[in-house]
Amino acid sequence: MPIFEFRCAACDEVFEKLFMGSDEEVDMTCPKCKAETIERVVSRTNYSIGAGPGGNQPKISSKSCGGDNQCMTLDLPGPAR
Repeated sequence: MPIFEFRCAACDEVFEKLFMGSDEEVDMTCPKCKAETIERVVSRTNYSIGAGPGGNQPKISSKSCGGDNQCMTLDLPGPAR
């Protein structure tokens, strides 16, 4: 059940519509001014990567060594193994 955001070209109202199925008939008018001149907008997300509670940040460590006996460790954000 996707929720999409729309903006009315007539009054600049931004609103959401919930779509239950592809065959559902949905009222595609602005809830504020009832205009039919609406456009879909890109929704903002609520996702961030950063330190968790207590400052601990999960990570993946990858170590690689070359033929010259020099090694490099790369730490990436992500779940620890």
